[in-house]
Amino acid sequence: MVGAVAARTGNEMSGPALLLMGLAMTGSPVVASWLMAGLTASAAVGGPLLGALLDRAERPGRIVGRCLLGYTAGLLAVLLGLGRVPDAALVAVAAVAGLLGPALTGGWTAQLPLVVPPERLERANALDAISYNVAGLAGPAAVGLVAAAASGQAAMAVSVALLVAAVPVAWTLPSRSRPTASVRAGRAALWRDLAAGFGAIARNAPLRRATATSMVSFSGVAMLVVGAPMLGSALTGEASHGALLLAVTAGSALAANAALTRLRGWTTSPDALLVGSTLVLGAAMLVAAAAYATGLPGLAVLAAVLAGVAEGPQLTALLAVRHREAPPHLRGQIFTTGASLKITSYAVGSALAGPLAAYDVGVALLAGAALQALAGVAYGLLSRP
Repeated sequence: MVGAVAARTGNEMSGPALLLMGLAMTGSPVVASWLMAGLTASAAVGGPLLGALLDRAERPGRIVGRCLLGYTAGLLAVLLGLGRVPDAALVAVAAVAGLLGPALTGGWTAQLPLVVPPERLERANALDAISYNVAGLAGPAAVGLVAAAASGQAAMAVSVALLVAAVPVAWTLPSRSRPTASVRAGRAALWRDLAAGFGAIARNAPLRRATATSMVSFSGVAMLVVGAPMLGSALTGEASHGALLLAVTAGSALAANAALTRLRGWTTSPDALLVGSTLVLGAAMLVAAAAYATGLPGLAVLAAVLAGVAEGPQLTALLAVRHREAPPHLRGQIFTTGASLKITSYAVGSALAGPLAAYDVGVALLAGAALQALAGVAYGLLSRP
């Protein structure tokens, strides 16, 4: 858990740090959003391949460790090249690094059955979801504090240090006592494994519904994340305060998930929790748009809290559906493929959010709310027989 928190905190820092660096050094929200989009857009390619390799590996932690090092190298290249290398080249470097991004999310989560017994998996899943929230809280808060005290470049350096610190932990993750079918079939074509992973998601109705809902929702979340620095600047005059708003969101998400783990006799299905929290997230973005329109910082804080109350349970529900539905021999692929599709949707949202926020932050936030409503519609349509 310590290694996962370190890796995910470094990952959560990297996006806001890129935004602040891009804004500070280019003055363009479009360039800043494209850097973050480059870091996330290629996940759709990298995630399924990483998942297949993890399912075939007897020591999957070694693969996670190598991915951490590669991702770190890409961030360092962007850090050192910003202002010295053409923006398009840096976006390309970020895209190459982003191929390894799913290892920092689904890659760790898929290893839970290797480190906990089956009877403790449900609680381990809840704690794993909390680790995302801890990272989401610490990452933007650290970016805001370090950027305010030093610079966006310094925040990126801290992100890199955390990613490197997680490598030894990943390297020592346990091996499989009994290799899966994919491991035993060493000569089987890798593309067949990839097709099996996608096919498992496509054929399984709850997985298909949860994946589609989370993809549409996460593209809307990007509107909030990209718009947060500009919202903070509009309300307080400091873009770094927008990163602190994201930390407030992560803090309330952590509190919401902690409350869920303590509930006894709670019978709401993760599927219902997924769609309900998505709709609450849309309401939070409407409140954020109202904060921008009225110029009230307190309303922005309320929106951040409400967004976290939705985001935390939404992630817990999504991971619970995947653990419940994933066949053991395809677990790595389902988690990394699901993560990659979600990250890529976030990249699409980021690419659209930059121009929208440059035009008007309120419009970007309203677009995010509309996407949450669309995610609810997608859930309903995919629930029909």
